[in-house]
Amino acid sequence: MQEFMDGRHSRTEGLLGKDGLQKIQNAKVAVIGLGGVGSFVAESLARSGVEHFLLLDSDCVSESNINRQSIAYYSTIGQPKTKVMEQRILDINPSARCQLYQLFYGKETVTQVDFAGCDFIADAIDNVAGKILLAEKAQELNIPIIAAMGAGNKLNPSCFEIADISKTTVCPLARVMRRELKARGITNYKVVYSKEQPVRLSNFSVQDLAARKKPTPASIAFVPSVAGLLMASYIVRQLVLEKKL
Repeated sequence: MQEFMDGRHSRTEGLLGKDGLQKIQNAKVAVIGLGGVGSFVAESLARSGVEHFLLLDSDCVSESNINRQSIAYYSTIGQPKTKVMEQRILDINPSARCQLYQLFYGKETVTQVDFAGCDFIADAIDNVAGKILLAEKAQELNIPIIAAMGAGNKLNPSCFEIADISKTTVCPLARVMRRELKARGITNYKVVYSKEQPVRLSNFSVQDLAARKKPTPASIAFVPSVAGLLMASYIVRQLVLEKKL
């Protein structure tokens, strides 16, 4: 644990205690997906003292990311999200270490990702197949996991809550995941989900519906970010507390 004269962690230590802060600094967290949710998970964990990360995302920053992702600026457009996130973490903590995977997490790539040493997995990807694979991997390796459910087409961040997947309501993605995980015998699966009914998309026309088009989920700055912050909060509390939540 490196000491800094500028007191970077002084206020965190005041809340968690010296032993709690050391647990955070010794932890390795995998953040899978670095979009509107995942970028805020990684950044807030870095600010909280986590020093070792596994970062995975297949995309590069695009202009459409600027409205909601902590790594998205005109200066970062076109750059791999994993690289931008790493630089942001190192700017927060120069002694941090980041293990990068610039790939799509799926059946073809699951064996390429080494989760060795990970103390927690934050699932912030948005496809069901990848989420199921992550849940299976977490169970296989006995690594705690928390997953983000749907954050698109939402406007009220106060509707988010943390719950076991078996206790979720409203969220369509949670409904699908609940069914798929039950079929695989996976339990004790924590999620961040919203009870808010999806907002009707103002730019989705009757013609689009007739053509059976699937609209791109809409989003805004203060919704996925809150989901990410809640996930980071849960991870920090789990790492520090003797009694698990």
